[in-house]
Amino acid sequence: MADTLDRPQITISEMLSLHGRQKGDKPAVICGATRRAGRDFDANINRVAQALVAGGLRPGDKVALVMENAVEMLEVLFGAIRAGGCAVPLSGLLTPDQIVSLAADSGARWLFVSPAFAEALEQRAETLDLAPGGRVAVGWQGAGWTAFTDFTADHPVTPPDRKLAPDDDFNIIYSSGTTGLPKGIVQTHAARLHFAWSNAIELGIGADARTLTTTSLYSNGTWIVMLPTLFAGDTLHVMEAFDPAAFLEIVAHEGITHSFMVPAQYIMLLDQPGLDAADLSSLRMLLSAGSPLRRDTKRAVIERISPRLVELYGFSEGFASMLKPDDPAEKFVTVGRPVMGFDLRVIDEDGRECPPGTPGEIVGYGAGMLREYHDRPDLFEDLIWRDDRGRSFIRSGDIGQLDEDGFLTIVDRKKDMIVSGGFNVFPTDVEAVLGQHADVSDVAVIGVPHEKWGETCLALVIPRPGTSPEPEAIRVWANDRLAKHQRLNAVELRADLPRNALGKVLKRQLRHPYWN
Repeated sequence: MADTLDRPQITISEMLSLHGRQKGDKPAVICGATRRAGRDFDANINRVAQALVAGGLRPGDKVALVMENAVEMLEVLFGAIRAGGCAVPLSGLLTPDQIVSLAADSGARWLFVSPAFAEALEQRAETLDLAPGGRVAVGWQGAGWTAFTDFTADHPVTPPDRKLAPDDDFNIIYSSGTTGLPKGIVQTHAARLHFAWSNAIELGIGADARTLTTTSLYSNGTWIVMLPTLFAGDTLHVMEAFDPAAFLEIVAHEGITHSFMVPAQYIMLLDQPGLDAADLSSLRMLLSAGSPLRRDTKRAVIERISPRLVELYGFSEGFASMLKPDDPAEKFVTVGRPVMGFDLRVIDEDGRECPPGTPGEIVGYGAGMLREYHDRPDLFEDLIWRDDRGRSFIRSGDIGQLDEDGFLTIVDRKKDMIVSGGFNVFPTDVEAVLGQHADVSDVAVIGVPHEKWGETCLALVIPRPGTSPEPEAIRVWANDRLAKHQRLNAVELRADLPRNALGKVLKRQLRHPYWN
């Protein structure tokens, strides 16, 4: 039988390996004082992968990370993926109990924790069903934990013998960190590969880009520029924590070409003394995503920071559109057209496509879509709308309309979700905590305008009969039990709440006075 060629499958992991060999001296990742050359970055990824395989990792095993921004986080992340595992980056904004709950929900067999979260998780992690030696302390030491340096010591710097397939799980991203109804978005290698190359093309991230990330590395929004940059073999600059003065300094000193920020960060940057004197001439593209960018803020960014502003609308399940600097001026209020490789439709309540100019629910289709919600088929079944060709589109829950040129305008946001500082907050999660207060009979949480965060949480509380609680005391009590991005800005007492015939609270009616 004649020899035949195998079918090459280039993955993101393989691209990192190629860049390590072909561009070994070029900085791959820079974070704070740490500058990691491509060769060393790839070698460290291999050490993590080899250690995981030696520790018994099987293809598809989940590897959870609770780490602050650092080069080591990326090495652990891609090491887990190169070993054939599925990476599960978890938000450090969550409460310790929420973090452990999501790690357990994912079925994680390894847990990597950095110093910022050591105290909170050192004991709680004992409840997780991890592999032997599966608790790894990155940069600290604790009883029952394996030091990261010991974990990777003496392991080869060559890749493990693991073949990655396009349909293998790449990661689980939790869109809402809760103890009640977590949604783990499962994405494959094929989906993430499409995510990397399509965004690289759309954002102009080529072989000489120097990209600056300003948000947490666990966030799917950060990956919009992180993955394309590493995929293209460029240099990724990672801010340990966002600071507007440091942002201006890094852009000028490092010649940053591309960056991503959420609207709240743009607002802070616009208020930064020295902005107008800063050297931002190297910038080729700025991306805004995570929540709507107010039009006045958008104009100020274009005038004072860079005219090369891209506004992205999307959802982690795998769809996005972009409004680009070169799009017609009359499209300024839209969120652009679908990213390369995606299609979108607007449908009515009966599932029929709406004509241009008619509002309806936005649904998206493309190669970057999720495979499923982890262990939640009940949620996944409600996510799908099929077109006349039988293709499965993702329902967004957002209301929008298309114009004759295919540009999308957002008419209304997801019915109840609050977007505060670029983070999604689901009111039911906050209401579940408030409902445990002894003096709370009923509660509705809504989003109200906030100058810095765009939107923040307001709790409207019906007290239990015979009680006279202080709103501020309830707020403090609840915030002690909520994740940072879920915390309440204020509490108001109400005698009743508007409801429909089925008893459902009419939150749009509650929001109306605050937004108008």
